[in-house]
This record gives sequence, structure tokens and C-alpha cells, in this order.
Amino acid sequence: MMDQKAFDELFGSFDHTKIGVVGDIMLDTYWWGSVDRISPEAPVPIVSLQKKETRVGGAANVALNLRALGAPTTLFAVIGKDPEGKELNTLLNAEGINTNYIYESETRVTTNKVRIMGRNQQMMRLDHEHTNDISDAESDKLLANFYAYVDKEHPSLIILEDYNKGVLTEKVIASVISYCNKKGIPTAVDPKHKNFLAYKGCTIFKPNLKEVKEGLKIEMPIVNIDSLNKVHSALEQHLQHSISFITLSEHGVYFGKSDAHKLIPTHIRNIADVSGAGDTVIAVASLTYASTKNMELAAELANIAGGLVCELVGTAPINKKSFQDEVKNLLVK
Repeated sequence: MMDQKAFDELFGSFDHTKIGVVGDIMLDTYWWGSVDRISPEAPVPIVSLQKKETRVGGAANVALNLRALGAPTTLFAVIGKDPEGKELNTLLNAEGINTNYIYESETRVTTNKVRIMGRNQQMMRLDHEHTNDISDAESDKLLANFYAYVDKEHPSLIILEDYNKGVLTEKVIASVISYCNKKGIPTAVDPKHKNFLAYKGCTIFKPNLKEVKEGLKIEMPIVNIDSLNKVHSALEQHLQHSISFITLSEHGVYFGKSDAHKLIPTHIRNIADVSGAGDTVIAVASLTYASTKNMELAAELANIAGGLVCELVGTAPINKKSFQDEVKNLLVK
């Protein structure tokens, strides 16, 4: 619990807590329409298109959540020099996200996930993307941009957001974490399976339960504080990190570090869609930790935020006012 003064100070601090996000950014395209008949050419529904909508996705959605809470946010990514990249930049700039350090490659395409929606459900998804690792030349450009930003802006925390699209190579991961450690800047990681154990020396490591089981190749028949403490110890042996922060779906969230650990139950919600919830969780946890260095508070707030966005359909950032109201209702005494 926290008092009203601490609550006000926390949310006020977000406006001047600079966060950098390094990772895979993408365009989410939605084609909305109605379905009235089956095609005579093949046994597939005909969608009569009525509306097109584009949103930012991947690491860009993490940045969007940070900006929604007021944090000055900068993105580091590699995209294509293509119309999708221009549209993605336009959407990000409209939200006040700094895109000056995004590198446009001549040889890659901007990831675009096109969802065809009919009868209020997804009928099909088309993915246009490159998922191979970025080249050494591209990673050198990305890292040069990152070093220049850190030296100029002195951010409060860096998030590494992996969607397995090739930006977070082992070279980029090691270089970013090493530079941040040298500068005394904490790092928060949202990993994927491919480079799961490559984030050595990070501050906060935030997988979900499925990723932990696959990454460590373990079974976990019972999710409780004892089993999760063992997971933290196993991760610590591989990563030599400071904090494990594991999202547990309906079980809530867990954090473990050298002097504290806690399993925080989820709050009962009417779940509509879980897409994008992980982006909100890492954004809120990272921003709160950067502002307070209090991991228990960061986990509590991230748990609340993740539940709130699950009540919305589609990928959507946290609403600051709704979030403040919910935190005040649940945590402020």
C-alpha cells in the first residue's frame, strides 16, 4: 500500500523519466469488413472491406504504453525503407515517441501484420516480414545510434523487447547491456525463446511462464512461491541478473531478487483479449522501477495494468486515467 502523497509523486515522476526501447517494431494493420457469402472460386468467405486501421506493434507498443503514462520515450530499431516504415514512423511521431534513432535499411522490410476482420473476429492474418538476424553493418548502425543517445540523454532505464524478428541479436544484446552497466543504467528484458539465455547481466528479466518452461526446459506442475523461487535461482545461475519478474496469466505475477520475493495474485477481470498485455506489463514495471527502484511496487502496478488492458479488444495502450483510478482503488490507503 502507499499513501496519497506517494501516489501523486510516483505518477508525477513519470513525465521526466526517460526510457529507451530497443527491439523489433512493427505495423499492425486491420482490415474490417462484413461477411455475407462464400466465394464461388474457393470455399472461403468473401469479406466486403469497410474500414482500414493501422496501429503500432511489438516494441513500438511498449513505447506507446510508456508515452501514454507520460514518459519521454525513444525507440531503437531497424526497419525497411518502405511505405510501411514511413507509416510506422508517422504513427509513432504522432504519439510523441522519438524515432530519430531508428535505422532504415535498404535490404529489410518493415514488419507488417495484416489482420482481416469479419463477423467481429479474425478471419486471416498476412505477415510481411524478414525474421533473419540483422547484418553486422545494420547492428553497428543501431548500436552507434544507441551509444549516442545514452551519452546525450542519460536515460533512467533501457528496455530490450524481443519479438524474434532479428533486431536483438546476441551482439546487440551483449553490447546494449554492457554499455548500460558501464553507465549505471538499469535494463529490463522481455525475452523470446531464440535468445532466451543471452541477456547476461541485465537488471530485470521478464519472461512469461510458458517462456520460462521452454527456456529452462523444465516442468512446473504446481505454480507456487517455492517453485518460482527455484526458477529464479535457475535463471540467476545462467544470467547473473538482479531481478526475475515472471508473468503467470491467471496466477498473477512473481518477482524474485536477492533479498525479497513475492507472488502477487491477479485481480478478477472480464478478459476480452490478452494481446498486447505483455507490452503493457513490461512498460509499467520498467517505468515504475526506474522512478522508484522498488520492485514490489513495480510488480503490483504492472499486475494491475496488465489486467486492465486485457479488458480491451485488440492491442491498445494503457489509459492513464483508468490506470490511476484503479491503482488508487487497490493500493492507496
